[in-house]
Amino acid sequence: MTLAAEQLVLWVGAVLWPFARIGAMLVAMPIFGADTVNARVRMGLALLLAIFVAMQGPVLPDIDPLSLEGVLVTLHQVAIGVFMGFILQMVFSAVTQAGEVIALGMGLGFASIMDPAQGVQVPVVSTIFVIFSTLLFLAMNGHLIALELMLTSFETMPIAPTGLNAEAFYALVAFGSTMFVGAVLVALPAVASLLLVNISMGVITRASPQLNIFAVGFPMMILIGFVLMMLILPGLPERFGELMFEAFNLMQTRMGF
Repeated sequence: MTLAAEQLVLWVGAVLWPFARIGAMLVAMPIFGADTVNARVRMGLALLLAIFVAMQGPVLPDIDPLSLEGVLVTLHQVAIGVFMGFILQMVFSAVTQAGEVIALGMGLGFASIMDPAQGVQVPVVSTIFVIFSTLLFLAMNGHLIALELMLTSFETMPIAPTGLNAEAFYALVAFGSTMFVGAVLVALPAVASLLLVNISMGVITRASPQLNIFAVGFPMMILIGFVLMMLILPGLPERFGELMFEAFNLMQTRMGF
């Protein structure tokens, strides 16, 4: 009876700890973590992958998963999963931020709709960029690469009472600055062009005060803004691919690949 109880505890740990890491990543990462994805589907996928990992016989610590030390191990696995998922989420946030900046320059910052993936109000232009980014992420098999890195992380960073160190979180903060730079680079051509249009409209209004800037300027800004979007969207895959490469590179570095 004691042997059976010990075996049961071993099985619980073999599934619980991988489930905590995988489930946390699926909740934090884009697409899988969206509100439009049913929580049962998300948790079912996490459980299926956790069982797969358990069948591979990962190295497990000799700790009762229901003890205080076992709970600490579980929290470390959750932190690792959130860390990996949040890195990918930051890439999508950079694209969303680029869309918001362009929308403000066009004068469409007030035109917001509910984003079903994030559950918040976002400009229409940002929604367009997010849709394109989601399609690009799926087209480049980003979701499969992320899941592969997660499953391989159990070999490079085994389940243990220790988890990520402080340097990993410092690297995550530094990666945030990289994402801001990426957002600026995506939006810079449109923002610079719209700034020149604004300056031109100001000069025209100064030269011809009888011109109604509200009747002419705003429609022109919106029209030019959409034309600029048509010109910069073909370059989005290259920039998005570079950001995803940096994200996956950070994940590999911090997971010990």
